Amino acid sequence: MAGLAVSASPAPAPASFRPAAAASRFGPCAQVAGPAANFRTRVCGLRCLIAAKLKFRKALKRHGWQLRRNLEVRANDKVPDWLEATPLTENIMSRDVQLAYDSGGETSNTCPDTLDSSVIEQSSMHHKLNPSETHPPVLKEDPVLFDDPPESAAPLCIAVIGATGELAKNKVFPALFALYYSGFLPQNVGIFGYSRKTLTDEDLRSMIEANLTCRVDHHENCDEKLNEFLKRTYYIDAGYDNKDGMVKLNSKMSQIEGNCAANRIFYLAVPQEALLDVALSLADSAQTMQGWNRIIIEKPFGFTGLSSHRVTQSLLSRFEEEQIYRIDHLLGKDLIENLTVLRFSNLVFEPLWSRTYIRNVQVIFSEETAAEIQGRYFGNYGIIRDIVHSHILQTIALFAMEPPVSLDGEDIRDEKVKVLRSIRQVNLEDVVLGQLKDTSVKVDRYTKSLTPTYFAAAMYIDNSRWDGVPFLIKTGIGLMENRAEIRIQFRHVPGNIYRERFGHDIDLDTNELILRDQPEEAILLKVNNKVPGLGLQLDASELNLLYRDRYNVELPDLYEHLLLDVLDGDSHLFMRSDEVAAAWNVLTPLIHEIDQNRIAPELYEAGGRGPVNAYYLAAKHGIAPPGAAEAEKCILHGKEFDTASNRD
Repeated sequence: MAGLAVSASPAPAPASFRPAAAASRFGPCAQVAGPAANFRTRVCGLRCLIAAKLKFRKALKRHGWQLRRNLEVRANDKVPDWLEATPLTENIMSRDVQLAYDSGGETSNTCPDTLDSSVIEQSSMHHKLNPSETHPPVLKEDPVLFDDPPESAAPLCIAVIGATGELAKNKVFPALFALYYSGFLPQNVGIFGYSRKTLTDEDLRSMIEANLTCRVDHHENCDEKLNEFLKRTYYIDAGYDNKDGMVKLNSKMSQIEGNCAANRIFYLAVPQEALLDVALSLADSAQTMQGWNRIIIEKPFGFTGLSSHRVTQSLLSRFEEEQIYRIDHLLGKDLIENLTVLRFSNLVFEPLWSRTYIRNVQVIFSEETAAEIQGRYFGNYGIIRDIVHSHILQTIALFAMEPPVSLDGEDIRDEKVKVLRSIRQVNLEDVVLGQLKDTSVKVDRYTKSLTPTYFAAAMYIDNSRWDGVPFLIKTGIGLMENRAEIRIQFRHVPGNIYRERFGHDIDLDTNELILRDQPEEAILLKVNNKVPGLGLQLDASELNLLYRDRYNVELPDLYEHLLLDVLDGDSHLFMRSDEVAAAWNVLTPLIHEIDQNRIAPELYEAGGRGPVNAYYLAAKHGIAPPGAAEAEKCILHGKEFDTASNRD
């Protein structure tokens, strides 16, 4: 085993380690005895520590993330003084034992064949022996420390259920390969495709290779890595009975895992109507008994609050809550992750995050493409169930939550639930529904339904921090651009003596913070500034942080981000069962009222800004639409302003 071992003289030394050999490798410092040699021992320990760090840095560049996680220092117990020189070496030696707890808290064991039991036994004895009765340890350096990949990590199997679907082909498999290429998957990983189609392993590999559109396909050694990845990919023909299919899957996984304890991830890329049959069959026949199991479920999470509750209860009858990861790929955006970072790590913003200083908040998400209108949007689910229930409400919850106790997923989700439970019931008068107007033959047959493709609403959070602050949400498809941003508009400066220098629109002197993910990643802060030159004319200018100018890095795909979180056991971007229920409690009364009154959505043109009534809704709640301040500013300066082409 790669590592540094320590041994006390009373413990039997293994055959591979003799004092003479140790002396030849470490010189005169190697053989030390008694407390009098304490200083010399520390010097030797420091020497070994420096050598270990140098090798660690070299190996980290070569093998990626896994070494860093395996070398986490977890021992908090008191140790004798003469052992203080070697805490790192002991953690290196026991990294395989501790890996079981690195991925989310579930119990897991590593393969016994990969552990040097004599070395582990010796290490445990050193903590139990009294230093007054024993000699200090003689340090032993393993010549292969970090020179080989950490193959001793517990095997990982990832099964993609519904492997021949568009989601799996275009998103999941490319994301898995990107993680494998970048070193975020263990070397002993197995990838399994599960579907009812009659295919072979080679058919699945050809399909993955043909649809590989991930961000690393143009990098060096990509072909070599791809071949390695494909060799670890296998296909399972499920047939028409998932119970038998899961037995086949379990058998194939067991062959790959051998006798080792192993961990398993199941990605359920299946339609909602097939979810329970697949999940329950999986629970009965495909879970590993010696490691952790995690299942990933795609949105939408139910059709109504009642149906969602039934699905949740069925899942919890076979799985623990910690095993379930409800994925919404839109929550993998850097915009979402940056919400808590920007707020809780910057003193300039944290005190302002309340009704005292914030006048309104806008959450905007729009898409140009209307490709999905032939599916869930115009067919069954609509944009409320698909986008608002998960992505929009989760964004609001992360934005408005109280500071969590820690960054632990459960602590963050506890605070998100409180926000969702505090959202006031939405009145129909504060809602605008829209439906994409299209003349194509395929779309016309869906427009007879009342399923909305655009949704705008003003929501209020009834708690002490946000009482009276409107949260305007706007989301739709088939609009003029892809747009994802959060706009925070601050209140006016009381008694602002410069307000007359802006003209007649008092909104021009309002500070605004914009967190943008699309069309390009940026953080913008609108501040008031004097226009250079004679006189005293003020202007609303932007302090901007454009990611493309500041960071020369490739942004990972959203699925890469979230799949890595699942692997690490990080659940803060995944909805817990009580979060799902709380979100449905916000939307269910509104959906029932819309259905009962058969509210007809306002039609809007493809490539436009959406329903006109959305602007009246914003004005009703005192929210200036994006671009209004710029239009007023141009008018004041005698310039033309094209609202149709303005991208704000």
